[in-house]
Amino acid sequence: MEETILNIYLIINNDLVEEFRAVAYTREGGDDNKIKFLKSKAKEDFENAYRFEAPVDDKGKFMSYRRFHKFEKRGMHFQLFEEIFTKFQVPEHPLICVTPVVDGEIYASE
Repeated sequence: MEETILNIYLIINNDLVEEFRAVAYTREGGDDNKIKFLKSKAKEDFENAYRFEAPVDDKGKFMSYRRFHKFEKRGMHFQLFEEIFTKFQVPEHPLICVTPVVDGEIYASE
């Protein structure tokens, strides 16, 4: 089945999630192949990815990666990506590959 899948990047500097980036593809096939495809494109997609604001608290401070990780462990990180999902018009809980970019280094696994 053809669906829109996303490479999403967490831009982390000094342990703070300061930005999101994303690239979308429309692909057919099984989920395993789609994930493999997204991982294979992670490094080359980064520079051309759309930029999105990262969430901030009431004081305008960025979320720590530790806090993001807590959201992720509970499956709540999808809420943080709503702007991305809206931009690319994807259904609830789309297939995504999240790649951290820590202090300028892309941590993509292939």
